[in-house]
Formats: sequence, C-alpha cells, structure tokens
Amino acid sequence: MNTLTLLRNMDSSEQKLRTDLAAVFRMVARLDWHEGIANHFSVALPGPGRRFLMNRKWRHFSLMSASDLLLLDADDASVMSGSEAPDPTAWAIHGTMHRELPNARCILHVHSPYATALSCLSDPRILPIDQTTARFFNRVSIDTGYTGMADEVDEGMRLAHVLGGNEVMMMGNHGVLVTGKSIAEAYDTLYHLERACRTLMLAYASGRELAVLSDAVAEQTARDWESFTDSSFTHLAEVRRVLDRHEPDYVN
Repeated sequence: MNTLTLLRNMDSSEQKLRTDLAAVFRMVARLDWHEGIANHFSVALPGPGRRFLMNRKWRHFSLMSASDLLLLDADDASVMSGSEAPDPTAWAIHGTMHRELPNARCILHVHSPYATALSCLSDPRILPIDQTTARFFNRVSIDTGYTGMADEVDEGMRLAHVLGGNEVMMMGNHGVLVTGKSIAEAYDTLYHLERACRTLMLAYASGRELAVLSDAVAEQTARDWESFTDSSFTHLAEVRRVLDRHEPDYVN
C-alpha cells in the first residue's frame, strides 16, 4: 500500500478527523483568512454523514484543538437549546448541508480577503486568466441572494440548493463556501480558491485588459486539476508537519 493510499485510509477515524480539522483551523488563522471568532468548518463522521464535527461557538481559529470540536447530529435540533449550542448561523448552514448533501463530507466557510472582495463585485465569477483560476472554470456556484446573517434552516436549504452539484460557492456580498469528499480535498480547494481570487483581484486592480483563456484551454486545465487530487492529501500532511513543529498543541 503506497503512502497516498495510507493517508486516504487514515481519514476514517474520529480522532484523525479531529486533528486534521484542527490543523486546518490553525493554518487558516496563520494565513489570515479567519474573521475574529466567526466562520465555521465541519466534517462528517464515517457513515451517512449526518453526525459531524464542528467548531464550538466563539473559539478563535488560532487556538483550536482537536478536543474543542463539537460532535453534532444534523437530525437533532435540540442541541440548539443546550449549553453546548453552536452558533445559530453555523447550525443553519452546516447542519442543513450535512443533512441534505451527504457527499459534502467536509464544509469550510470563511470570509477570506480576496475571495470575499471578489464576491462583492457585480460579476463575482472566477475568470480563467492563469492555471489556478482555470481550476474553477464552470465549477463554481454563485449565490446572489444575500439578505443578512444565515440563522434560519430555510436559508441553509436555499444555499444547499444553490450549491447543487458543485463543491465551491461564491456567496455574493458575503464570502465563500467550499465542500469536499475529505478534509484534505476541501482544504486544498479552499487554498487554491483564495490564491485564484488573489490573482484575479490583483489583475483587476491593474486597470489593464485581462487576457482570459479560451473556454477550451480553461476546461482542459480544470480537468487536469481534477486528475491531480492526490496532492491534496500530501498538502494537508505538510500542513500538519508545519504545525507539529510550531503549534503541536492542536492535536490535544
């Protein structure tokens, strides 16, 4: 069994899910993609996907540890009346999506700087102007229905419908939401999404005309990315190596 296969298989235990997700919280804080004590990440436990781990209410990403994650059941709304109730916006979005979208095993929602800036444009599409932006060609849902904080189940249902079969949603006037079949794949997508938005926003800022790739080249590049997904597992493993050296308490 090769190293990548081992990395994939290790993702099945709850403790591994906890430490991987805690690592993503810590790295996102290092990259300055968090927003105070807001935003939420979640991952489904093995099985149907309704039981999931998510950050507890108002815990800073830079302090997140494996034991801080709440174990929730998307079918049990009584948690919202208990002492360990998660943030209502998190329950509305993540609880609903884990119930309605079983293939969305990991859900990452942030207000990262460049993706959020792009989401505030009248045209928030990620135009294919380089290899990384082309990764998202025709693979992003765009939500233009923002009406305020999403703290109702109906809003979670609406967002799940807008996301549809895609793994990325630009949330107009709000931020981004990324899903994946695993923590590693979702994080790798989020990482490259923010890089893509940074490149596009910097190109826009130049005031010069964009050199947009042809549809054929953009589509081929996106397909090339889809055949390169094993690198996401190594990417997360390397993130954990960084944290093992500098912030080893994330595993606690």
